[in-house]
This record gives sequence, structure tokens and C-alpha cells, in this order.
Amino acid sequence: MENNISKDKQKLYGYARVSSSSQKEDRQIIALKEMGVSEDAIFVDRMSGKNFDRPEYKKLLRKLNNNTCLYIKSIDRLGRSYSDLSEQWRIITKEKQSDVYVIDMPILDTRRDKNLLGTFISDLVLSLLSYCSASELALIHSRQREGIEAAKARGVRLGRPPKPLPENFDEVFQEWSLGKISAVEASKKCNMPESTFRYKVLAYRKTLKK
Repeated sequence: MENNISKDKQKLYGYARVSSSSQKEDRQIIALKEMGVSEDAIFVDRMSGKNFDRPEYKKLLRKLNNNTCLYIKSIDRLGRSYSDLSEQWRIITKEKQSDVYVIDMPILDTRRDKNLLGTFISDLVLSLLSYCSASELALIHSRQREGIEAAKARGVRLGRPPKPLPENFDEVFQEWSLGKISAVEASKKCNMPESTFRYKVLAYRKTLKK
């Protein structure tokens, strides 16, 4: 049984998201346009999907009502957090009473079978997919942590390489060690904050002991 509101009369909106400004949303935009969503009705966020504090998504949410349909390329473009994603789905479909269509997963089309069974199936599939998405993200983070720990165990230095010491550091260090100048004066001569100078001194002393 179809929705009692004709699909042809619904206002179509699209939502796309990439995790950073260096990523491209082109494929998502193309897919949304192929579904009939006009370019001026597509909202794009370029930020992480860890929560829904996103400016374009908030603008989109204000547009949705019982005569709209929201298209997204895949469920993880909407979000990755299992609990947050489920809550937003509830807001869109229950509070806003808007339809949702997930292009990569046609079974997630709330316009189909507008009855208790159809709603139950959509909600059940969403719960399963969002749980899998959240589990996949947690697994990725776990593997990243394991990789970092393994690299540290092998003695691999992570992060940015330390900046080289200024050419006059040894001379300034000797003056400071003999009490001829204060740490504040020494740090100024080396053109660095006092805290950085003291940190560099600790590392420098270790190299002298080797």
C-alpha cells in the first residue's frame, strides 16, 4: 500500500556528508540528482559523523514535514553513532513525519507499505544497519590503537619529528647550568617559551649522558 501522499507531490531533499574538506562529495551529489533531487535542495556537511551538531543538517531538518522525502546515498552518510542515528531517524520519520529513502538500501524506503508491518521492518533494518556501522567504526578505532601500540613496542617514533635545537642552545645551556642566566633569560636567547626550554633541557641532558 502506498503512502496516501503522492510521491510526485512530495518536496524532495537530499543530504550528503564527507568527513573532511579534502574529501569529495561528488558521487553522493550525482546519486541524489539521479533520484530527482534538485541541486538547491541538497544540503552538504563537511565534517565528522560522530554527532549531529552540523550546520547544514540542522537547516535541512527545519525544512522537513509530512510532505517531504529525504534522500541519502547510504545510511552512514547520515551518521555512524548507533544511538544518535536511531534518534535522528525517529525525529525525521515520527516528529517531522517526513519520508526517508536510502539509495544504497532500497528496503529503507518509508514510502512503501505505510502500515505497522512496513514501519516495523524499516525500523528493524535501520537498527541493524546503524549497529553494524557503529561496530565497524569501533573496530577501526580498536585496530588503530593496536597498531600504535605495536609501533611503539618496536621503537617507532610517532607524530611530528621534533624541531632541531637552535644553534646557540649548547652555549645557552652551559650558561644556565652554571647559574649565569635564569631560565627566563635562557628561553629568550633560544627564542622559545620557558616551559619548552626546560623540556628541551631534560632531553638534552639525556643525550649528554649517552
